[in-house]
Amino acid sequence: MPGVSSPQAAVDAGNVSYADPRASDLVIHHMPGHFIRRLQQVAVKLFFARVGLDMTPVQFAALAAVAQRPRIDQARLSALIGYDRATIGGVIGRLESRGWLARSASRADRRVRLVRITPSGRKALARALPAVRAAQQTLLESLDAAERRRFERLCLKILAHHLG
Repeated sequence: MPGVSSPQAAVDAGNVSYADPRASDLVIHHMPGHFIRRLQQVAVKLFFARVGLDMTPVQFAALAAVAQRPRIDQARLSALIGYDRATIGGVIGRLESRGWLARSASRADRRVRLVRITPSGRKALARALPAVRAAQQTLLESLDAAERRRFERLCLKILAHHLG
């Protein structure tokens, strides 16, 4: 396994090149999980560079999902956007305090909290959406159209395998 038995590599964060897979002998530089984590860091950096600090990627995901699924309950929202069920309430609470989402109790089950997007939330989403799309384009700009489709299919295949 690269890096495990070799002497410490003289690679610092500023000199890591992902262009040549042989450029590093660090074991993590040959692990898909590491690549995924680094891609997430790049995606978040691009998101904030385009959208600004007014909204987080999770808040955007929640707004976008609620806009397409009116009066969704919190548990389904957390599953839909892949966010922890125990902490989705805090995300919704922050969006609610900004006037972008509103919660109400379900008539069928008072324990269930339904979430809806407000007119102000729709405006915030409409402002953010072009910037988010631009960030996604920038993220994948090194791939041609066929590679982008293949990348998406491969990501979905991995997710389907692990999440159903």
